[in-house]
Amino acid sequence: MTTAFGFNPSHARHYEPGHVERPERLEAIRERLSSSPNWNRLQHVEPLAVDLDVARLVHRRTYLERLQQALHRAPTRLDPDTYVQPESLTVALEAVGTLLAVTRAVLDGHADNGFAAIRPPGHHATPERAMGFCLLSNVAIAVRWAQQTFGVERVAIVDFDVHHGNGTQEVFYEDPNVLFISVHQFPHYPGTGRMEEIGEGRGRGTTVNVPLPPFTGDAGYLEVFRRLLGPIVRRFRPEVLFVSAGYDAHWRDPLSAMQLTVAGFAQLVYELMEWADAYCDNRLIAALEGGYDAEALAASVDATVVRLLDPVAEIEDPIGPSPHEPADVRDLIYELRLLHKVA
Repeated sequence: MTTAFGFNPSHARHYEPGHVERPERLEAIRERLSSSPNWNRLQHVEPLAVDLDVARLVHRRTYLERLQQALHRAPTRLDPDTYVQPESLTVALEAVGTLLAVTRAVLDGHADNGFAAIRPPGHHATPERAMGFCLLSNVAIAVRWAQQTFGVERVAIVDFDVHHGNGTQEVFYEDPNVLFISVHQFPHYPGTGRMEEIGEGRGRGTTVNVPLPPFTGDAGYLEVFRRLLGPIVRRFRPEVLFVSAGYDAHWRDPLSAMQLTVAGFAQLVYELMEWADAYCDNRLIAALEGGYDAEALAASVDATVVRLLDPVAEIEDPIGPSPHEPADVRDLIYELRLLHKVA
């Protein structure tokens, strides 16, 4: 497989001392990947130059104006969790441009799949507000840009960050051509993502929320992907698959209790690649979201990249298994299969 890889180089200009969403996250990823022989196998892409017109594909003008005004007061907080520095919007636009460069490489046919290692993350940013460390809705913008630029119609988004992708959901909640799937810990921040949230209007049925209990672990996640999500994606038959790849469901992450392992993430990526192979001509585009233990994050992204390059490659898990017993999610899967009419 040919894998496009992007990294937004100015990311360290967006920082707040002591904040968990910090530049060391991406630096740990780059250090680990660049020391691997796979580094030279990747198709490295440079960010596309983008401006606020691209952000307006998703975000309201009034929000972007408020965001620009906040930069004049920076450093400051936009909400209790989300900070800005004077250059934060420039960095956020570069993150979007990095993801668009990966998207273009895949949709132009120059790469089979791709990964954008970017920050700040995006899946909590709604059309009209920043929240949850997120300024711009990276994946949602990339989907709208792909539809506008490449004529793509049916798109699936799978979000396996430990937190519900409320911002992405809001963008596509009434859109019948975008299947949004979020697999997340519940209850947890931001409080949304109940199974009953399935879309509205013409988009009813194209939002799928899987609110998992703490300690679900590798086996539970894999069962969700195979018994619930696989049939839903097959029924929808997307042309391209976007992934909000958050690694804060790892068992060592300070913001979650989900107990996934590095090897577990690699298995989920394998399932995603199977769907992309079956319905999307391999076109899978992943963007980094969360992940706040630097070692676990770097190892998990490395395993993802290894898997994208070679679906059957051996995966190294330097951190090992969770020390906790997994939760049983079979009843939840059964209930969700009924709700979404999965035969």
